[in-house]
Amino acid sequence: MLNILLVTLPFFALVLAGFVAARWRLLPLEAIPGLNSFVLFFALPAMLYRFGSTTPIAQLLDAWVGGIYLACALVMVAVTIALTRNERIRWNDASFGALVAAFPNSGFMGVPLLVALLGPSAAGPVILLMLVDMVVTSSLCVALSRLDEGEGHGGRAMAVAARKALRGVVTNPMPWAIGLGALASAAHFGLPAPVEKTVWLLADAASPVALFTIGAVLARSQIQANYPMPVSDYLPVALLKLLLHPLLVFGAGSLAIALGAPLSRFALVVMTLTAALPSASNVSLLAERMGADNGRIARIILVTTTAAFLTFSAAVAWLA
Repeated sequence: MLNILLVTLPFFALVLAGFVAARWRLLPLEAIPGLNSFVLFFALPAMLYRFGSTTPIAQLLDAWVGGIYLACALVMVAVTIALTRNERIRWNDASFGALVAAFPNSGFMGVPLLVALLGPSAAGPVILLMLVDMVVTSSLCVALSRLDEGEGHGGRAMAVAARKALRGVVTNPMPWAIGLGALASAAHFGLPAPVEKTVWLLADAASPVALFTIGAVLARSQIQANYPMPVSDYLPVALLKLLLHPLLVFGAGSLAIALGAPLSRFALVVMTLTAALPSASNVSLLAERMGADNGRIARIILVTTTAAFLTFSAAVAWLA
């Protein structure tokens, strides 16, 4: 357990550093969008392209890994909405609560952390799971969030929201970086040396800057969401994310293996540890854009990120 904590500590320490920097205003809040843009449009796509281009294409197209994980994500969305939706928490807030319960921080944190723990072969499954969450889970939850707009227009509102969500996926550079990396892997294509060096330098910056940015975003959300809120509005969702999600993925994957599915034990470990990651920080930005209670979402992300230092490490120790 101590060895695992020694591996995970630097990753969570960088999140803490970003949180402290923003909280103490060593990093101006106005600078956080710039950091986010650097990670989203430059560093993280470069890192995903590098992993995609150096990962066997079969690992990026494993239907069993993607299918089992997607089924569990859909169950998480359904369970979270069923448990949290009430007279105060309507479809909009309940849907984004479900998204933050089903969408782990696989991009900013998962890829570098799991590669550090399990080796480069972990990158392929994590990238595939990230695509599932970005394309399917996010689009579904955004569509469900529009059901508050009247029963008579609910279907049309969902269709419009789904189109907007898919447009967001198309304009997101991360799926394109993954796709280009997969094509490069399939074609055994290598970038020209100067271009590759540039991309690799950006990729090296992705992990530390992304983790630092997560902390800064969490601090900004806490500063801006300073109104009181019942613990029951956010703590149960955080517990669903950290406990139910990885247990559900592990149980579904183990059942599939027992029934003869061609799912490797290593892939199951990667899937479970991905589900054990804290909630994705970018859900907070999406919730704010769609008019949901961003203060609630930010609290869920903050709780999961803080507690995951212990819960994620415990999951690694359990599966190791």
